[in-house]
Amino acid sequence: MSIRHGLLALLAQGPRYGYQLRTEFESSTGSTWPLNIGQVYSTLSRLERDGLVVRVGADDEGRFVYRISPEGAEEVRRWFSTPIVRADRPRDELAIKLAMAVTSPGVDVADVVQSQRTATLRTLQDLTRLKADGPAIPPEPGERAWRLVLESMIFQAEAEVRWLEHCEAYVLRAATAPTAAPAPAPEFDPAPEETKR
Repeated sequence: MSIRHGLLALLAQGPRYGYQLRTEFESSTGSTWPLNIGQVYSTLSRLERDGLVVRVGADDEGRFVYRISPEGAEEVRRWFSTPIVRADRPRDELAIKLAMAVTSPGVDVADVVQSQRTATLRTLQDLTRLKADGPAIPPEPGERAWRLVLESMIFQAEAEVRWLEHCEAYVLRAATAPTAAPAPAPEFDPAPEETKR
């Protein structure tokens, strides 16, 4: 998730100080994406530099308070209305790991897949339990946001298990497939006598 846009979305609801933004960001995402306060303040500094937020002074306890600028509000509207492109997401570490396992001598790819599937199934069970323990439609907006994040994580874990099953079947098929012999080197064909003149 874009921390930058997440903070802007919170500031669109009203002025806030850094620690408050951190707490509300984590609450909205069910603490799935924890932030350290340094990330919050460095992001706020860049947002201020880019003219998307304005520091409007300090509260009674000396904490700097930020407000979204009109340009920042437009950036949030654009973010909410623009779909996230799959290519814009971070690299998938698991896909990279399996691709490397397939091409690395001495690595048992089936073991790598099985180990990951066991871990993913355990995570899926934990997430499903969390979902079952809560109300279908929580009363609070923050709890509803967490429910959506939780369900997204469940769907991703289910998809990962299916993909790992596909990988296991693929690796088995590939292990029994004949390997292609290298193409023979082209033979030297001397040019006809006429072309040598």
